[in-house]
Amino acid sequence: MLKNRLYLDALEGKEVQRPPVWMMRQAGRFLPEFRALRDQYDFFTRCQTPELAAEITLMPVKRFPIDAAILFSDILVVPQAMGMNFQMKESVGPYLEDPITCLEDIESLVNPPIQDSLGYVLDAIDITLEQLNNEIPLIGFAGSPWTILCYAIEGKGSKTFDKAKSFCFQKPEWAHKLLQKITDYTILYLEKKIEHGVHAVQIFDSWGGLLSPKDYNEFSWKYINQIVDALEQKSKVIVFGKGCWFALETMSQSKACALGVDWTISPQKAREFSGGEITLQGNFDPAKLLSSPVKIYNEAQQMVRDFGTKSYIANLGHGILPNVPVENAEAFIKAIVEFQK
Repeated sequence: MLKNRLYLDALEGKEVQRPPVWMMRQAGRFLPEFRALRDQYDFFTRCQTPELAAEITLMPVKRFPIDAAILFSDILVVPQAMGMNFQMKESVGPYLEDPITCLEDIESLVNPPIQDSLGYVLDAIDITLEQLNNEIPLIGFAGSPWTILCYAIEGKGSKTFDKAKSFCFQKPEWAHKLLQKITDYTILYLEKKIEHGVHAVQIFDSWGGLLSPKDYNEFSWKYINQIVDALEQKSKVIVFGKGCWFALETMSQSKACALGVDWTISPQKAREFSGGEITLQGNFDPAKLLSSPVKIYNEAQQMVRDFGTKSYIANLGHGILPNVPVENAEAFIKAIVEFQK
């Protein structure tokens, strides 16, 4: 039995005294203990070594009174398992030497048993849950098929992903074949995470906001919704689409139990666009964590007042920045933990 159910209660829309709080990328580069490990092991070694992934997952739990942990991993472990040899290059980020360019590349992708290809993630879940000792819930996650496609076609990060978008517009039948392959494998992956005990799963659509509403429905939401439908009887599913405020109405009609929102929409509009019933998560601008602790505290509490305490999870509007002082992150969390109606 979980000792702290606040996060799960919020996902279920129950009345709470204060909203739960966690931060995207909370086990990240802003923590000195994370940087110490980074200097010893490369990125994917940390992801692929269960003991290290569990240790990193627990770093913010030991520091802050957060209400949920999120497993340290990366969205690119799924395409890696499918045969795309992604690396994490210094000063470049995600890098794929041979991006997908043709139908043969798509047809050559594999879908090995999750236990064989991604067993290290499942082992990390087992270790993390044992060490959490039922204190707080553990969140598992995956990237949206569209976001994975962006990296698979572009071969690296981009501000616009024009190459990936033009691939979809020029060869839509190839794009849909690739998106479906990623979707099917992502469902298997998240099902295994759920079997191993994660309490909720979140789908990150980092690049959905680059699409028009029409194209978003065709190339992104259609596939996210397949994942939600496949999992909603097995776990609580949260969908976060960065820059996807225009899709909140559509998203809210799905079987997802919560929607993440970024800072490009006000709490009031987010409630309006999503129908006012579904749980929302967000939406503090990560760059505001570079303000003074006093300002962070006051603005975070105002954010809660604007969203309301019911059906709300306090979080950032995207991942925490690496140059955020630890005391500033602490001020954000403290503001939520100390919030009183």
